[in-house]
Amino acid sequence: MTQELNYSRRASQTGNDTSVVLFLHGYGADGADLLGLADPLGPHLPDTVFVAADAPSRSMANPMGYQWFPIPWIDGSSEVAAAEGMRDAAKMLDAFIDKILAEEGLDPDRLILFGFSQGTMMSLHVAPRRADPVAGIVAFSGRLMVPEKLGAEMLSEPPVLLIHGDVDDVVPFEEMRAAGEALQGAGFEVFAHVMEGTGHGIAPDGLSVALAFIREQLGVE
Repeated sequence: MTQELNYSRRASQTGNDTSVVLFLHGYGADGADLLGLADPLGPHLPDTVFVAADAPSRSMANPMGYQWFPIPWIDGSSEVAAAEGMRDAAKMLDAFIDKILAEEGLDPDRLILFGFSQGTMMSLHVAPRRADPVAGIVAFSGRLMVPEKLGAEMLSEPPVLLIHGDVDDVVPFEEMRAAGEALQGAGFEVFAHVMEGTGHGIAPDGLSVALAFIREQLGVE
């Protein structure tokens, strides 16, 4: 595939770039939707570059935003189109991760994938299928796609932090337990945090837990 993902980059605070956090946004949003998180996270990760990619196609439900793949029950697409879209997006994201690591001069174990909703689905799908593990996956408010294929297709086991609001009306809260059980069953180290009283979003307590996880996986003292 020749298409490349558009992205924005926020420089590290020190200029001593030793790690990168890659934000993957949700359905109908764009990279800018998450890049603003670099503001509260950056002071605690001073040597970290923040990158936010736009998904590869315009959202069928929100033409102002983007989608990683179509979602039939939202946009009326077919199950076949959704599956094909996810496969294509996974290939593009895999190549994009290689591109960012090469540009930043960093190894995979210095990269954190930080996903929200559909971006979490992409993170949990792509990272385990890469031979060299990333430093970790922060997975907000998403689900593990095709869990039945994980064991046969996984090539690495990066640590995973699952975070979900217990009143999420977009991606059911139960998806966090399902993902955790599948990942643990496949041998992954899994951490979890429940954002009580939170819907489909990122609450301050969830972001604080995510920051602690990122610092731990990157060895930030």
